[in-house]
Amino acid sequence: MPKRTDIKKIMIIGSGPITIGQGCEFDYSGTQACKALREEGYKTVLVNSNPATIMTDPEYADRTYIEPVNAEFVEKIIKKERPDALIPTMGGQSGLNLGSELSKSGILKKYGVELIGADYNAIEKAEDRLLFKNAIQKIGLEVPESAYVGTMEEALAAAKVIKFPIIVRPAFTLGGAGGSIAYGMSDFKQKAYYGLKASPISRVLLEESVLGWKEYELELMRDHEDNVIQICNIENFDPMGVHTGDSICSAPAQTFTAAECALIKDAGIDIMREIGVNGGVNIQFAVNPKNGKLKVIELNPRVSRSSALASKATGFPIARVATKLAVGYTLDEVLNTMTKRTPASSEPDVDYVVTKVARFTFEKFKDTPDILGPQMKAIGEVMAMGRTFKESLQKAMRSLETGRFGFGGDGKDPLLSSLSEKQIAEKLKLPNSQRLWYIRYALQKGMGIKKINEMTGIDPWFIAQLDELIAQENKMSKKSIIKSAAFPDELRSAKESGFSDVQLAQMLGTTQDKVRALRKKFDIKPVYKHADTCAGEYDAKSSYLYSTYGSQNENPINTKKKKAVILGGGPNRIGQGIEFDYCCVHGVFALKEEGYEVSMVNCNPETVSTDYDTADKLYFEPLTVEDILAISEDEGKKTGFIVQFGGQTPLKLAVPLKEADVKIMGTSPESIDRAEDRKKFDAVLTELDIPRPENGTAFNLAEAKKIVREMGYPVLVRPSYVLGGRAMEIVYDEESFDKYAKEAFIVSEKYPILIDKFLEDAVEVDVDCICDGKEALIAGIMEHIEEAGIHSGDSACVLPPITIRGDMLEKIKQYTKALALKLNVKGLMNVQYAIRNDIVYILEANPRASRTVPFVSKATGVAWAKLATKIMTGKTLKQLKVKEKLDLQHVSVKESVFPFSKFIGADTVLGPEMKSTGEVMGLDKDFGHAYYKSQVAAGQKIPSKGTVFISVKNKDKRDIVFVAKKLVDLGFKIAATLGTANALEQFGIETIKVKKVHEKGGNVIDMIKAGKINLIINTPAGKGPRSDDYQIRLHAISLGVPYTTTMSGAQALVYAIESVSKKEVEVMPLQEYYKK
Repeated sequence: MPKRTDIKKIMIIGSGPITIGQGCEFDYSGTQACKALREEGYKTVLVNSNPATIMTDPEYADRTYIEPVNAEFVEKIIKKERPDALIPTMGGQSGLNLGSELSKSGILKKYGVELIGADYNAIEKAEDRLLFKNAIQKIGLEVPESAYVGTMEEALAAAKVIKFPIIVRPAFTLGGAGGSIAYGMSDFKQKAYYGLKASPISRVLLEESVLGWKEYELELMRDHEDNVIQICNIENFDPMGVHTGDSICSAPAQTFTAAECALIKDAGIDIMREIGVNGGVNIQFAVNPKNGKLKVIELNPRVSRSSALASKATGFPIARVATKLAVGYTLDEVLNTMTKRTPASSEPDVDYVVTKVARFTFEKFKDTPDILGPQMKAIGEVMAMGRTFKESLQKAMRSLETGRFGFGGDGKDPLLSSLSEKQIAEKLKLPNSQRLWYIRYALQKGMGIKKINEMTGIDPWFIAQLDELIAQENKMSKKSIIKSAAFPDELRSAKESGFSDVQLAQMLGTTQDKVRALRKKFDIKPVYKHADTCAGEYDAKSSYLYSTYGSQNENPINTKKKKAVILGGGPNRIGQGIEFDYCCVHGVFALKEEGYEVSMVNCNPETVSTDYDTADKLYFEPLTVEDILAISEDEGKKTGFIVQFGGQTPLKLAVPLKEADVKIMGTSPESIDRAEDRKKFDAVLTELDIPRPENGTAFNLAEAKKIVREMGYPVLVRPSYVLGGRAMEIVYDEESFDKYAKEAFIVSEKYPILIDKFLEDAVEVDVDCICDGKEALIAGIMEHIEEAGIHSGDSACVLPPITIRGDMLEKIKQYTKALALKLNVKGLMNVQYAIRNDIVYILEANPRASRTVPFVSKATGVAWAKLATKIMTGKTLKQLKVKEKLDLQHVSVKESVFPFSKFIGADTVLGPEMKSTGEVMGLDKDFGHAYYKSQVAAGQKIPSKGTVFISVKNKDKRDIVFVAKKLVDLGFKIAATLGTANALEQFGIETIKVKKVHEKGGNVIDMIKAGKINLIINTPAGKGPRSDDYQIRLHAISLGVPYTTTMSGAQALVYAIESVSKKEVEVMPLQEYYKK
């Protein structure tokens, strides 16, 4: 049937900030939904708090609200906009939960809004664990033995019936949040308690363990006429017990027979019909490897993380089609835009293997053990495509940005003799982020496929594939191989198995360049194949490509148009996230406007940049020198490559690509090096007379110690050429210096470490600018709210600045423009400053797009990445008629979002090493309201009354007095431990004295657990598990009590609470801010 005409305006709920379990895949789905609705002529209203997304660009929806994604704010938007319908299925679990809450509370009924894309009853049936269990059993399928509980008493009673180990699954959470495995009653009590706290409805499913069973996922789509198609099936490499977001996955399933797949597909269709879901769903099954017994684990009645993977794996635009179905179409009425001739009712077919590998960042959270379980820990993921599992796995491994170039054999493995079988066995038995490597070491030690299967539960077929790679590696490592007559065939076979030139160079005892020369000699080069949803049955209308080794290159090469290739950022990780993908996508748009054929290279399945219809051509490939040079050879010498937008990943490729005669667009690699190389950069600053903190560069520990002796403590130690402040630390004494300097040298690898005099109590400032080589303009100046020493990616910041004097701002502008011109920047540059004692010091300059570009663009209403791209094509700022927009009539606050709740034991104290996974934006006419919105959007439950617990270090006791007085004036009660309480009472502030953590009976932890503390202000005097401060922060995170660990953060928070107490918060779309 045709689309519905009884609805005119539709609201889409976004997913909010990037968090573990809810990544940038929902930018992809939300963007697709907005485009699909616009195609059909509907008016759209979008709400999302994440400024780093493409979907929150004002062009995608008619009304774009960058506001907190919760019931209070969405009701305000509904009241103002009066949409006819709401789609909750494009915003992940957050969107689904909110849609369900709005329906259940009567808000949708109150304003006459219809829930489309997912029926409320269907959501409840899928998400409520008891209703789901009953529905599955009704159709004759099995679920694990379980109990659905709402209290600790019920949980303890259930634990006496269900056998251990017991899986704890909180209801209505994302990424398995709060989920865990309890192996006995001693740890069950704590895990059940935190599970109940993690669930927004305080309900937990306690489930019989199916640990060691195989995990199988189905991606299905159903329309309102009951037509159902399978998009694809996905098999997890890891058995049950590891969250699917953390497991290696392959599509299609590799170890199941066609008959088994058909049986599970039929079960999936029965489940969809019983639950009553229309649109796209993901269903997870457990399969007993011994007898094939099937149990249903869960159904996600929405576009999910696996949906993004399935969409990119097949080329089938799941989010777009699901949106069309939501407005009334049936599958046969929706065109498959990949082929442009088949309907969406044709099931996708693939003739290649896709492998997804998760990207972890445990090194950022050293207090947390590297153990994987039902709660997701991965920050991001990569996807690779090949003709075989072996090829796609090796491509995925070199895509991860971990310094590895495949499944070992790249010179990065530890000495095998340094690992005992006992050590290896421990790593095999307990799932962890390094287990794949330990399977390699086990095979090399001769432990055997059967033994490894028994220890890990991983299917023997997968282990055998890894064993074959090791056998091939051993063959290529023989000294005689290169001189044998069979060498050309063996080299070709190795490339077909996904071995990189770096691996082969290590095996053959030569260099990567010489391996490339050998390949050329024997005519062994990659070809490109289409991923087209139909296994080549029809001609693909979209160029969605992957490389392999074989015959017939399907890459359509255009020799008539101007061409450019943009290199993406690879997997999401802390320090390099969706902000860089935003810049890449804007680069694509700008180049298209300038008449270029644009190719995108990336390996991240979660992004808008890897949508089949973003660029003219998509290369789903690793971002390594070898892979980019292969693309360059196909595209031709005249094709320009952009390395400025994908963060540090493509920036590190700039010099080797330039040396290989690849044309680099924008700022030259030489200019980039002048900013990155400490000595060269110092020379530039000396010439421009720009102050910087005393600093030094060291290539070894002895040099580093000499520099520090001359400089004096405190110092900031960091590796060079890394993102996200990896291994960066402020050091106050020699003992700490030795420890952190050694780690920095390990992380820095072949590069030196950098040492700076740390400027205590300084105010930090971020500046984005744009330059065409002859003229420079300021895009935005951001004042950090937290004091110096906290990574710029973690600090809240405000634009325009609110406390910096005009003469200081003028100096910042002057320095920034002079530096951009001196470095001959052509595009974007980010500069970081510190102001101390009325002196503006430069900290660093990055001649590339920074993570703040999307935020500045949303705050100012200017697409800076687009303009920068046009400058790279030769346009000038004057030709583009660009003007600075620094005199804004509204205030924008960027706040970071942290994953501490997923890393139990990790300390929440911020420092120079970045810890945040995403960001939100607060937008209003004044700072107080904007800051309040940013905190609510980041997940803080800001109280308007109650008790505030204060514990601050001695240095902050004078400043806390003003904060405490203001809180008392606002009606709050103050609680503190003895030292802080005495300091406050000297100034007449009545304080409830609370016992310290180690004191029994009614201590601060007891009060937090009892819900008697509504806000915590804790500036740490101590770090580490033994300190009181650490325990307070740990309980604040696990129990969801809002907190701040800096004085500046406390001052801003109190100001926000006061602002909201005087004037209610209002909502306004971006489009209206830009009119003013």
